Amino acid sequence: MTVLTAKTVREVAVESPAATRVFERFGIDYCCGGNQGLEQACEKAGVPVDAVLGTLQMEEETARAAAQQIRDWQSEPLSELIAHIRNTHHKYTREEIIRLTALLQKVCSVHGKNHPELLEIQSTFSGLAQELATHLMKEEMVLFPYIARMEEAVIQKEPVVPAPFGTVENPVAMMVHEHDSAGNALRAMRKSSHDFAAPADACISYQTLYKALAAFETDLHQHIHLENNILFPRAIAMEKSRRC
Repeated sequence: MTVLTAKTVREVAVESPAATRVFERFGIDYCCGGNQGLEQACEKAGVPVDAVLGTLQMEEETARAAAQQIRDWQSEPLSELIAHIRNTHHKYTREEIIRLTALLQKVCSVHGKNHPELLEIQSTFSGLAQELATHLMKEEMVLFPYIARMEEAVIQKEPVVPAPFGTVENPVAMMVHEHDSAGNALRAMRKSSHDFAAPADACISYQTLYKALAAFETDLHQHIHLENNILFPRAIAMEKSRRC
């Protein structure tokens, strides 16, 4: 396990899908901050690297026992990964934005006066929701179809239709930049909510809101991980291989 300390968080997350749950548990940024070394990331999160390594080992053992249920997105077709992202994460994001927007309005109207941090969270979430709506549309209308067509051309050994954006690296760079912005919004909401810890006077709706925001954060982290660390690098490598 000590070999892992020499790897980046991104590398560990890509090699071991179960690792993302561990990183979530310890507050380690594995999507936008994936280029950090594991030791550096643990130090930044204020957690002992030995504790993280031990938990990773246990999670890997558990994952091996249920290996048939875990898909290796490093080897699955890109079209399958895109379908998974759209049908799982994009669908969840859109549904939760509607739910959380209404829930935030309800909780803010009752508790906003005594807990002004709720209004900060509402404002941050509103901005994030607007950004994500445009972001998901750009992926589904432009980037994802191009990647799927490129992969199909590679499989059929046909020429890849030139992209209107020059190279896939251009829209990928924009998507990664927007992912970073989303990550900043998530961190801001977590900070404002004191790690989504509901206060003593929180009603059921208030408690539900914080649990839902925490779940939204976890899913968006997984979502960004699959794109930043797996889909995008594989698409870039595939495009470059066709140009050689």
